[in-house]
Amino acid sequence: MWAEYGLDWIDAIRVVVSCIVFYGGVLLLVRVLGQRTLASLSSFDLAAIIALGAVIGRAILGDTPTLFAGLLGLATLLVLQALTGQIRRIKGATRFVNSPAIVLMAGNDLLVDNLARTHVVSDEVYSTLRRAGVRNTSEVACVILEPTGQISVLKRGELIEPEILRGVVGADRIPLELRAPE
Repeated sequence: MWAEYGLDWIDAIRVVVSCIVFYGGVLLLVRVLGQRTLASLSSFDLAAIIALGAVIGRAILGDTPTLFAGLLGLATLLVLQALTGQIRRIKGATRFVNSPAIVLMAGNDLLVDNLARTHVVSDEVYSTLRRAGVRNTSEVACVILEPTGQISVLKRGELIEPEILRGVVGADRIPLELRAPE
């Protein structure tokens, strides 16, 4: 039956293997380039992602995409996405698919080394501070790049509980007077 729509078993296996390889490649690239890669897209970024998706889709489906090849590719990608979601639930395995949260600003101080490590520029941090209603850096307890690529701002006022900072790279650089004792 599949042959009627231009897809035999060899082509079906090729589609599934191609999906797995491209999916793994995208995960690896995002891991290497940092979680900000896909967090907030400019119009240029969006155009590049759409073009990249078209190229990857064409490569996955082969020279002459067929209905079944497209459905099989889509199904494989959705299964891989579901499996990745399950891997995130396993404590030790999470680090393979998620980048850790990282402190970008501790108190008044921008952590230049962490900014470079995460490919975030200071202008992005200041923009996030403005959106959070911060008018002066003295109001800031810390700024954290989350595993999702979003940037969080914790303001001064209440002490930060240790649980909130568990697993956050650079949490030890947040001034002690801003953190609740463990």
